[in-house]
Amino acid sequence: MYQKKREFTTPFQAGEFSKYVKRDNSILDVGCGYGRTLGELYYNGYRNLIGIDFSKGMIARGKQQFPYLDLRVKDDAKISLPDASIDAVILFAVLTCIRTNEGQEQLLSEIKRILKPQGILYVNDFLLNTDERNLTRYAKYKETYGIYGVFELPEGAVCRHHDETWIKQLLKDFSEQEYSHLTFTTMNGNKSNGFYFIGRLNDF
Repeated sequence: MYQKKREFTTPFQAGEFSKYVKRDNSILDVGCGYGRTLGELYYNGYRNLIGIDFSKGMIARGKQQFPYLDLRVKDDAKISLPDASIDAVILFAVLTCIRTNEGQEQLLSEIKRILKPQGILYVNDFLLNTDERNLTRYAKYKETYGIYGVFELPEGAVCRHHDETWIKQLLKDFSEQEYSHLTFTTMNGNKSNGFYFIGRLNDF
């Protein structure tokens, strides 16, 4: 399952994504920020795009920068879309912002609800690291949050780096199409292990 680690300067794997998602498919970007990934997809010919994010400020910025995108504020844990209404969902560095297993499982449950049969899920997120800086903070905050890999940033945000065993468990209802290790630069300029996953929703 796990391939050789590769380093990308652009984390979103647009070329791989396009193998599984057609230009006229409906795509939802959960945690879209100001719409950077959707803007890239629009540039590549995709038009049926929706982005949702908790941050009103990010959505407002996105509406100014990408006025042609459908960007919406996400008010609660539910996704305000009908059952089986979306062809593909993107989770770009979203799991790292949800520190609990339960919170992540709740999000995946909503995604499975809104995806059409055989729908596509694209995930890009962080894995555990083994350098001294990360090992120290994983150990420091494990007692506080109860999960190894959860830590606080100096500015107060709480983030999570993931064990691959947990990622496999979380995504068990999706048939793996692509999985690859990544190395990318964090918001604070540090290198981190990561991955991208493309999966197809299993029939139930």
